[in-house]
Amino acid sequence: MTELLAAGLLTAFIAGLLGGGHCIGMCGGIVSALSFALPPSQRHPLRIASLMLSYNLGRIGSYMLAGMLAGGLGQLLINQLVGIRLVLSWLAVIMLLLMASYIGQWWNGLTRVEALGKHLWRWLEPLSRRLMPVQHAGQALVIGGIWGWLPCGLVYSMLLLALSSGSSLNGALLLLAFGLGTLPTLLVTGALARQLTGLLRQPLWRQLSAILLVAFALWMALPLFGLK
Repeated sequence: MTELLAAGLLTAFIAGLLGGGHCIGMCGGIVSALSFALPPSQRHPLRIASLMLSYNLGRIGSYMLAGMLAGGLGQLLINQLVGIRLVLSWLAVIMLLLMASYIGQWWNGLTRVEALGKHLWRWLEPLSRRLMPVQHAGQALVIGGIWGWLPCGLVYSMLLLALSSGSSLNGALLLLAFGLGTLPTLLVTGALARQLTGLLRQPLWRQLSAILLVAFALWMALPLFGLK
């Protein structure tokens, strides 16, 4: 594993972890629906945990597929176009800075990127509705796989990072790391989820998280300036 890939994996994981508040806002309703759609008599902890795990496995699987496709496209572009690797690397750095701006609430322009996936989502979203209410882990897995394509600026930022990796395998690994970073906020439910959401939305936490992402972006930019 190269040093650059290791840094990318760490960055992707931390980006997923720091973007937890956004993840709860985007997917929290789905998590609640999986739990509360069950009859009260069936809402025991093991049953709910099975649904949550299956949903998240499907979601992260979709992220990995998208990352694999982005990395493969990047590899094709790098092989065909001279100098494109440098362009893709700069795009990845810029998207990390935009993500930091979003998390720190300095600038919310990243949300406009989410409009790019709305056409695909209009086609996929009705498919997930047909699987509701969820009765078993298999349904949750499929729904998670569908909802993994929900338009999300944070995911799109990670896909640009995967694109710049120039490898299908690296792209899939980067999105896996990002998905694992989002797990803590999406595996919890109820009062704990509200407490965690409140923590992640604290101004101090958001600012520190954004500054950390800026530091990662600048660190990744050092080789582009010939400084590393």
